[in-house]
Parts: sequence; structure tokens; C-alpha cells
Amino acid sequence: MKKVSIITPCYNEQENILICIKTLQNVFQDKLQNYDYEHIICDNSSTDSTRSILKEVAQNDKKVKVIFNSRNVGPFKSIWNALKRSSGDVVIPFLPADLQDPPEVIPQLIDAWEQGYSVVYGIRVDRKEKFILKNLRRLYYYLIKHFSQIQIPNNAGEFLLADRRTIDSILSVDNEYPYVRGLIAQTCPDYSTVSYAWGKRKSGKSKNSLFDLLDQAINGLVTTSRVPARIASIIGLAVSILAIIFALVTVAVVLISQKDFSPGIPTIIVSVLFFGGINLFFLGILGEYILSIHAQVRKQPPMFEEKVFNFD
Repeated sequence: MKKVSIITPCYNEQENILICIKTLQNVFQDKLQNYDYEHIICDNSSTDSTRSILKEVAQNDKKVKVIFNSRNVGPFKSIWNALKRSSGDVVIPFLPADLQDPPEVIPQLIDAWEQGYSVVYGIRVDRKEKFILKNLRRLYYYLIKHFSQIQIPNNAGEFLLADRRTIDSILSVDNEYPYVRGLIAQTCPDYSTVSYAWGKRKSGKSKNSLFDLLDQAINGLVTTSRVPARIASIIGLAVSILAIIFALVTVAVVLISQKDFSPGIPTIIVSVLFFGGINLFFLGILGEYILSIHAQVRKQPPMFEEKVFNFD
């Protein structure tokens, strides 16, 4: 019997985690009776009753395997650690506790895999979220698609299915801040897609702040693309050339007219602000790449597993 590993990172999800476990259980009982599964839940040091709920469930259901992280390391690092623990023939790296990515789509992902695809991406075609956030995500996916050296389908997240060979390949990489969907795409697999509506949270508020989302987005961009740094170099070179041309033209006008040529205080102020803004913007881009290198080189003490349940 083929086995499916499903990973759910969570933090303070006492309202949703039990619903998530039961919904996944029903999907396998009703539509995937011919498959075995393990539901690996990584708790990022929750401060509510999530841990007590998980402990009780794990005692009664051996398919629910639980990891208590020593601290909150965010969803991506938590997923990465769980991937190392997974034992399935195929893996779904991310099933959110709030069920915005619905478990009911999993049979379609498995059907596509059975047709011979190594990776099957879930595509969020209809997002039930605020207009501004929806369009910011759309812009981000556009940047990833056009700036990245790899091919990631639009509106694809970590709710996807990858075979064991692909998972073992990405786990061979030493990565302090893994961008899972990007690493999977870098294996250049033959892939398929399954579209679905991305729903609202069942209850409670998302624990991902705007800063967290921005941090994850920047990490994805610098992980998969060198283009922003190249653009900084090209535009910096172009602006420098234009500045030199302007200086030469100014000198030529002064020599030919034999008059003092003064562009005026407003022009000088605008020029200083323009060049200063350009410098700061691209220093910020380069800084993100440097921070990424710094995190990889000067590693923090790793998160450790305080307790685990139902792992052999």
C-alpha cells in the first residue's frame, strides 16, 4: 500500500487543529481507502492549548505524528524539519491548520501523481482575501515567474505533492531558510497542476504578520533569482553614465558660452535626492542577498525537538 505524508506546521491553532486532523482523516476514509498516510504536525512552541490537544490526539491515533519544537522557527523551517521525518512515497509539504488549502483537493493531487508526474502543484485560482493583499500576492507571483531562473507555476504554494525522489533531492541541500516550493522547482521535475479555490480561515486570525509575509516573500525572491542584483548593477551603471554625460555637457556649455552656468538650488536638491534614493534602494537589494549569505554562513543554534509522538 502506497503511503502519503502530509505536513502541518502550526502555532496557536487551538480553534482549528482538531478540525484539520478530522477533515484529513475523513478524506482518506472516504476517497483514499487504498492509501496509507501519516499526518505530521509540527507545533512551533504554541502558548495556547494546541499542544495538549495534539498530545491527546496522538495518543488515540497513531497516524497523527507530532513534533513539539523548542521555539517558534516559522512555517518553512518547521516544514523542513518535518520533511526529514517523513516516510511516505509522496509528500504534501504543507497542509495549513486553518484549511485555507482544502484537504479535499488531495485525491486530485494523488490522481495526477499516479499518471506519472513527479510533482503536482496546487494552484490557488480564487483567493478569498482582501483586495490589496490579493493583488500584492499577484504582483509577487509575477516577479517570481519573470525574475526566477526556475519555473514555478503562478499562484502555487507549498500545498503541492512531490514524490520521494524529489523530496530526497531537496533534503540533500544544507539550507538555513528553505524556500520549499523553489527548491522543488529547482529539481526541474515533470509536473502537473490542480486548481482550487483558496478559502477563508475556519476560525481565528492568521499568525503570519505582514512582516512575516514580507520576510518570506523576500526570501523566496533572493533564493530563486539573481535578477534583482543584476538590475541594480545595470541601472547603477546607466545612472553613472548619465551623470558623467551631464557633467561633460555642463563643462562644454561653460567653455563655449564663457559664462557661469548654474542649474540652481532646486535642480541640485532634486539631483541629490534622486541619486541618494537610487543608492539606498539598491543598497537595500544587495543587503538582502548579504543577509541571506550571513544567515547561511553564521548559523544560529538549531531548533530542537522537545517531544515527539508516534515516530518509530
